[in-house]
Amino acid sequence: MDPETHWEAIYRTKDVHAVSWFQAEARRSLDLITSINPDRSAQIIDVGAGASVLVDNLLAAGYGDISVLDVSEAALQISRDRIGTDSSRVKWIRADVLRAHLDEGAYAVWHDRAVFHFLTDAADRQAYVEQVRRAVRPGGFVLVATFAEDGPEYCSGLPVVRYSAEGLHSEFGTDFRLVRSEHEDHRTPGGGEQSFLYCLCRRE
Repeated sequence: MDPETHWEAIYRTKDVHAVSWFQAEARRSLDLITSINPDRSAQIIDVGAGASVLVDNLLAAGYGDISVLDVSEAALQISRDRIGTDSSRVKWIRADVLRAHLDEGAYAVWHDRAVFHFLTDAADRQAYVEQVRRAVRPGGFVLVATFAEDGPEYCSGLPVVRYSAEGLHSEFGTDFRLVRSEHEDHRTPGGGEQSFLYCLCRRE
């Protein structure tokens, strides 16, 4: 099954408040973004966002140039409906991040929570990094969160790649400087725990 079909089915049939990756608040992502880019006019993109509330949190914090990308139209519609009239302030992009047409140097912050770890093929990871290299301007930041080395081996029925900070940073190469990494124990709606790694890099 291709990614679009898989994720469209998930967001059309599942309660978004019950999926394992659900967060009532994207606190760690928001804190990291505000710490490195307090400029509320900064161009931010959240890739593979699903129905994440990060966009709500960014809007509430005063950010005004936000793009939300996901392969599932159903996921984007859930977020648009949740946000209501403020959804007009957001650029919504339905696309596969590996093939999306993103303007060169368009973003000051690239955020990804739990997309990169689904890229089990090295060629897909290389295509992702090329997208980041093209879309994030020099001096911009890339915040990627994946399952940590002690995290789950599967998510939503799909295999994932688990990372250490060094391993994740090495996928991006020397033109991305590792600024910091953080660990998070994510509590799922079902009461389980998932070990996440957040890596923040600066595009040199």
